[in-house]
Amino acid sequence: EATDGGTEVVTITAARDTGSFIRATGGDVAVGDTVLPAGVLLGASQIGLLAALGVREVSVRPRPRVLVCSTGSELTDDPVPGSGQIRDSNSHMLAAAVEDAGAVAIRRLWVADDVPTFLRTLDAEVDAGVDLILTSGGVSAGAYEVVKDALGPRGVEFTKVGMQPGMPQGSGRYADTAVVCLPGNPVSSLVSFEVFVRPALRASYGHPQPFRRIVRAALTEPVTSPAGKRQFRRGRLDLAAGTVEPWGPPGSGFLGWLAGADCLIDLPADLTDRDAGDDVDVWDLTV
Repeated sequence: EATDGGTEVVTITAARDTGSFIRATGGDVAVGDTVLPAGVLLGASQIGLLAALGVREVSVRPRPRVLVCSTGSELTDDPVPGSGQIRDSNSHMLAAAVEDAGAVAIRRLWVADDVPTFLRTLDAEVDAGVDLILTSGGVSAGAYEVVKDALGPRGVEFTKVGMQPGMPQGSGRYADTAVVCLPGNPVSSLVSFEVFVRPALRASYGHPQPFRRIVRAALTEPVTSPAGKRQFRRGRLDLAAGTVEPWGPPGSGFLGWLAGADCLIDLPADLTDRDAGDDVDVWDLTV
């Protein structure tokens, strides 16, 4: 008897078939097999497979580099805002959304509604190398719309779209770099990112599913939306029950309700009233 609790002698009483308990060459990947098709996302298992095959380098599309900035003299990163200040939430929120979309976020905060300062800082970041400039705020019809004032004369187009939230938008190029200018209200900014920016970012590096999954679900309560505008309402989706619950009011400042939602209810512009039980398109934000 072995002192360590094991067995000193093993007796084999029957022969096993030839090849039993042996992994055959090519049993996992055979010569000539396509290991990873073009366009596949490289995750943990794909990296593991490449390492197992001794592949040290592959050609990939780089993650887009996105400059993210909020504008407004009233913004601060100080936990205790001073008089006339508000905490900057948009740049943090959009930087997280950019990273979640698979790109690289370069977060900047400008605290002055001053066109020359804005352009000088923008030029420095563009010279450092970015693929997209993503701004929030400064695009509406106020007296100090710094983004609109700075980029409008330089070829970026600003317009209003039939959408709620997120009516004022801007897009174009600055110094040969793509620009998207989102509205400043937090909910408008993030919903606009979901509608316009996230799919484009994912498509730019070949993501096989650039768009959010859209499912049909029945409303748990009636809703109304403005005529002529495509409305995106916050919601909570119950896939098992096939229902969606409208979550909070539709206003652009209710960020707390957005944080508690897991989907967007897509209400088309040609219908203003939906009853409980009506089926609607729902953007699933969890996948």
